[in-house]
Amino acid sequence: MKYYEEAKNSEDKRPCAGLREDLKACLLATDCVRLHKKTPKECLKSNDPSIPEECHALRVTFFECKRSLLDNRQRFRGRKGY
Repeated sequence: MKYYEEAKNSEDKRPCAGLREDLKACLLATDCVRLHKKTPKECLKSNDPSIPEECHALRVTFFECKRSLLDNRQRFRGRKGY
């Protein structure tokens, strides 16, 4: 997992970029992707048992971050995961 201070220096300047990178790295390290040759999206949809709880938590956090971009109340509080 990267710290978000390090993620600010990365090339990806999109909102929630740090969470996106962490989720991607977590999913690519699972047996579902490496051994069964499925895409990360297929592994998440099938609820594969080889995906650790950490990846599911990152998925929820990434969703909350993306949702906060549309929430007008969050404009004053700042984006999550940025």
